[in-house]
Amino acid sequence: MTRLGLTGGIGSGKSTVAELLRIRGAAVIDADAISRSVTAPGGLAIESIADSFGPSFVTTDGALDRDKMRQASYADSNARKRLEAIIHPLVSSELERDETAAVKSGARCIVFDIPLLVESSRWRQRVDRVLVVDCVAEVQIARVFARSGLARDMVEKIIASQVTREQRLRAADLVIFNAGSSKASLALEVEQIADILGL
Repeated sequence: MTRLGLTGGIGSGKSTVAELLRIRGAAVIDADAISRSVTAPGGLAIESIADSFGPSFVTTDGALDRDKMRQASYADSNARKRLEAIIHPLVSSELERDETAAVKSGARCIVFDIPLLVESSRWRQRVDRVLVVDCVAEVQIARVFARSGLARDMVEKIIASQVTREQRLRAADLVIFNAGSSKASLALEVEQIADILGL
């Protein structure tokens, strides 16, 4: 069984690649999806977020107020660290549970979809290979704006807060360049990667 770390900057197309690998038979464990679930209405992180940041950071339906937290995090790096200290242990616990289930199911490949894989040294030790979905900043900005309407300056701040493109590429064992290529050509690249992984 292969453990593959999948990463890429915001708007790189990482989620699309993950889904294509899932179709080929990989067990995909999505750290972002888990993070969203613990901050959704009634999520495991909500009470701690309200205690740490105040009730105004929780929406009326009981979820994390993402816009407010995003603004706070980019205005104050300490706020982001406090949020990560709440969320990361919960996400790690869920990841481990999902990994155990994937191993028991006999998965040939487990794909860990981890946006901050390169930033976290512990992840390199947990995976056999790292696949980076690479992209240029202008395409990332356009994609994020199209899907979420985030202002350009906010997307630029998010990109700036992540490791550089060069750092990601240095950490890669496998790379898919996904800047404006068609879905068909992206699917072909993923097929080639899947063959390498034995899927």
